[in-house]
Amino acid sequence: MTQNSNTPKLSVIIATYNRAEPLRRTLRSLAAQTLDKSLWELVVVDNNSGDSTPAIIDTFAAEHPEVRLRRFVEKRQGVSHARNRAFTESVAPIIVSIDDDEEAFPNFLEVYLEFFESHPHINAAGGDNVPLYEECPRPEWMSTYTETPIAALVRMGDRRRPFRKGRFFMGGNMAMRREVFEKYGLLHSELGRTGSSPLAGEEKEFFFRMQRAGEEIWFLPEAKIYHIIPAYKLTRGYFLNLCYMTGRSEKLRTQRRGKWAYFKRVCAEQVKWWGTLVIALGFLLKGEKPKAKYLIDMRMAITQGLFN
Repeated sequence: MTQNSNTPKLSVIIATYNRAEPLRRTLRSLAAQTLDKSLWELVVVDNNSGDSTPAIIDTFAAEHPEVRLRRFVEKRQGVSHARNRAFTESVAPIIVSIDDDEEAFPNFLEVYLEFFESHPHINAAGGDNVPLYEECPRPEWMSTYTETPIAALVRMGDRRRPFRKGRFFMGGNMAMRREVFEKYGLLHSELGRTGSSPLAGEEKEFFFRMQRAGEEIWFLPEAKIYHIIPAYKLTRGYFLNLCYMTGRSEKLRTQRRGKWAYFKRVCAEQVKWWGTLVIALGFLLKGEKPKAKYLIDMRMAITQGLFN
């Protein structure tokens, strides 16, 4: 893409669906960024929201004319369709993705821009997610293991480093140079959340697609967001369905690569079971029965999704 003096350095993209109030907070956190607003644009893709999302976006645009905001409607349902639309509509050489239930730390965009400008050989990076429990406290059954699927935890320490094996960025806090999409294509639309169905795996598949091609992908602990966790995500029904759909996502993701990839993932699940049982036993010995129970329930639901 040919750049001119009016082309922003960053395109911040948001795919949104029926989360009007959380989206309001996300937009406000972006308006409060320390990075000069002349250096970035905001691309919001509404994925057929039936709530007050359009009004929230219009109000924000009126209140913050200094933010270069462009809004689109993506009729094909699914977060991957919406993100892909945002990728193609954006104009900057660096694209930063944030979700509609997050609040960016004030220096969020500044961190990403500094990193990519000082590391011209790196094409992709991801940041840290901090869970924010406001409607109800963190439940006693929750451990780091069971919190990970709910809060999309990354947690790789407090220093910059390449993502280590088995870790990957989340779609709500990732950034890439535009050339990544030109090289490797867009997100696979059969993966990712569709409406209220918590299918996942689209960013994981894309991450490993880049990694297999030899890309070095970095973790930036300073690129932080708050991930707002509503009360309904802490119910047992939601948790088990989320874990089941995680297993389904893994099945779809690996089967795309062939029978051997799926077979290896099934074998890995057996190893994960042994680890789960050892950790659960540790919780039991410490008198933390709820944590042990939910950990085993999590693994069972993922396994069911992987095989069904």
